[in-house]
Amino acid sequence: SGVVTQLMSGLVLVYSRALRVGDYVIIGENEGVVQQVGTLATKLQTMRNEEITIPNAVLVANPIRNFSKLAGSQGTMASTQLSIGYDAPWRTVHQLLMSAAQHTEGIRIKPDPFVLQRALNDFYVVYELYFYMDRPMDRLPVLSRLHGHIQDAFNTAGIQIMSPHFMTQPDKPVLAEVGDPARAR
Repeated sequence: SGVVTQLMSGLVLVYSRALRVGDYVIIGENEGVVQQVGTLATKLQTMRNEEITIPNAVLVANPIRNFSKLAGSQGTMASTQLSIGYDAPWRTVHQLLMSAAQHTEGIRIKPDPFVLQRALNDFYVVYELYFYMDRPMDRLPVLSRLHGHIQDAFNTAGIQIMSPHFMTQPDKPVLAEVGDPARAR
């Protein structure tokens, strides 16, 4: 019965075209490039150069986030969120996020990155920066570079990035001076 389930799951994957070799996907906690879609299992290669074998029955039972399938000529869309207090003008926040995206290697200029205000919470606004990239396998390094540029831009502007657990305004801003490794620790 287990082998039949795996075979049927393999057929569902093949005919639904949920993924194909070369696609960048997230399946559960596994993230990587599809190396092989077999009758019984699918193999992913992670950015750590690990090979993960996932039984097809597990694939069919879990959502598959495919970053490559709809990318087309636009590239793969990715995003990052942050929360900023109401004391920062929203237009300035948008400008700082767009500037950080424009200075990040691996983010496409066209289509343009864009910012959405996702939530107006009690003490802060949640912003999400959306952008496109050509190489989905580089998503994590690009996000890391982008986060550094975002921190630099907001610290230079004197605007504090809030954590999701922010409750009250501190006595003084919690900022690191750009280029000050002692304060960045």
